[in-house]
Amino acid sequence: MTREDFEIREAKNLAPYAMKSRDSAGRKYPEEEHPFRTAFQRDRDRVVHSSSFRRLEYKTQVFVYHEGDYYRTRLTHTIEVSQIARTIARSLGLNEDLAEAVALAHDLGHPPFGHSGEKALNELMKDHRGFEHNRQSLRLVVELEHKYPDFPGLNLSAEVREGLEKHSTDYDHPVLSEEQKKAAPTMEALVVDYADGIAYNSHDLDDGVTSDMIDVTQLENIALWRENIEKTEASSPKLEFKMKKYQVVRMIINQQVTDLIQQTQKNIQERNVDGMEKVRSQTSPLVSFSPSMQKKNQELKDFLKKYLYRHYRVNRMENKAIRIINKLFTAYVNQIELLPQFPDNIPRNISRERLVCDYIAGMTDRFALSEMKKLFDPNEKV
Repeated sequence: MTREDFEIREAKNLAPYAMKSRDSAGRKYPEEEHPFRTAFQRDRDRVVHSSSFRRLEYKTQVFVYHEGDYYRTRLTHTIEVSQIARTIARSLGLNEDLAEAVALAHDLGHPPFGHSGEKALNELMKDHRGFEHNRQSLRLVVELEHKYPDFPGLNLSAEVREGLEKHSTDYDHPVLSEEQKKAAPTMEALVVDYADGIAYNSHDLDDGVTSDMIDVTQLENIALWRENIEKTEASSPKLEFKMKKYQVVRMIINQQVTDLIQQTQKNIQERNVDGMEKVRSQTSPLVSFSPSMQKKNQELKDFLKKYLYRHYRVNRMENKAIRIINKLFTAYVNQIELLPQFPDNIPRNISRERLVCDYIAGMTDRFALSEMKKLFDPNEKV
């Protein structure tokens, strides 16, 4: 099948409110279309082949990579978000390729050590417009990735860039201009927002129980856990706990995805959304949980915040991460020549601080720890 065949199939099979590849607002730098891939398929592939995507393998989700092979990293989290987003998009008749491209790119800008690293960089950059991983993801795909001779960045489609720019969850708070606020994002981008939350809540719960940071008796009052553990024990009472826990987490994801699809279909019907113009004109999200699921989801998030994200082991890692990043940032800014491949002339439009921030944000946990040793351990080879 050719690109034109795919575009015809999209027009025929996707819902009227889905974003079609041939209707894309295009790329910043014009390029010839690919003969066998749509614009969004091409975007997805460019993200997967980027250096930033590969680095996600050794970037923290909650647990630093060397704490155990079982725990999620930014890469495994991203793959899980992509899978959930594709499922939701397919069920709603949306453009899977666009949802997948946004999902795979949504965490590219995360620094080492997860939200602790982001907190440290934002404080260090407070006099230089701060640091926020969403903006950094966009900065990477627009400016910092160097894969093509004719333009900076990955030159992704406008709709993928918008999905990154407007990505919004409990941890993602986009700063938008009044002009940007006028148009709601595509439904595919909204699907990724929810897929992100479903993935990290469910899998942080899994990792928290596995690490023994969460006592399962504490979960008895959490509706999503209680409802699904009761179903599992009723149908398979002899299951060992490891298998039982896996089934419960799987069921929680399925329960949330099913509710989201059903409520979103209801929203579409009630608001009579029959095309992209109505999608863009919405003042409240078309994609949402039902009120009852929203309450259950918030209950789980509050639980994780109290018992996992504030656990002393997580606090210790956060404290360690902040000290590491502070030391690296100060050393590089005070002596910029310490940076590998130090540019002879820093571009006029970028400060020394932003140059260092970009460099640190691109580090994996492993590389940041290695740099710490090289710069401050007299016995370590440089």
